Amino acid sequence: MNRLTRCLLVLFQLVLAPSVTGIVIRDDVTDSKYRIDASEFPALVDLPGEGHGVLITPKWIVTAAHAITWQHCIEEVVINGTPREIEKLVIHPGYKKIPQRMTDEALETGDASKIEAFLITSDDIALIKLSQPVADANPVGIYRENDEQGKIVKLIGKGATGTADLGHDPKGPNRTELRRAFNIISSTQSRWLGYEFDQAPDALPLEGMSTNGDSGGPVLIEIDDQWLLAGLTSWKHAEDVDIRTFRPGTYGQTSYSIRLSHYADWIDKMISKDLSIQQSVIAESDSSSTK
Repeated sequence: MNRLTRCLLVLFQLVLAPSVTGIVIRDDVTDSKYRIDASEFPALVDLPGEGHGVLITPKWIVTAAHAITWQHCIEEVVINGTPREIEKLVIHPGYKKIPQRMTDEALETGDASKIEAFLITSDDIALIKLSQPVADANPVGIYRENDEQGKIVKLIGKGATGTADLGHDPKGPNRTELRRAFNIISSTQSRWLGYEFDQAPDALPLEGMSTNGDSGGPVLIEIDDQWLLAGLTSWKHAEDVDIRTFRPGTYGQTSYSIRLSHYADWIDKMISKDLSIQQSVIAESDSSSTK
């Protein structure tokens, strides 16, 4: 994949291809107010180079499928500052890569509407199983209700950044410092949660948006003083733009996140299926050893 093609995919999937994005912030609030220490969310997973995931059990991570499928080989991730070896990847069977012809057409015309329509139909979710359980970071629970609309969410990431009056440079660094911001879920679809980057006076005090590079990063809802995982950063929508000159993360753009309440049953099934296989293998091994 050449750099130009990758940049296009990144723009539309918050890098729906690999591109890790950090948090874009308000232009009238200082960056220091958005910075946080890693200890605020130790369950954050750093994928190689860019992109994120979230630890949901001691051995399982959930992430965006596009954040791992663009890389030739992922052997380890980093959690709480420590590299962790990967045992296997589980990609949702409904995940679809953007066809090269769509990418070529968008690069030629500047119109990425066909790509966006394609993304809407893709199940952009994957699981990562670790070789060893994580003991030094607590997993995050999944938000399973379908009442997300209107709720405040917390966004966390360490990819590209900038201020929303200008957006960020899509050719700039895609891994920076850890930041968090807040927004309000303004739309829900079967697979997606959407939120818009509002400008003052309508914005939250620390309003922000995940953009290129936070792919697979957490979108959290607080319930009874506990932050639960409601979404994962995936792609972005902007009206009437030329993708060739598009600046991610400006006011008025809408970010779409993978809706975990829609995929909770699939996640449970994949983890349970793997556990059943493991138990079967152990049982067969024990049976053989007693003969």
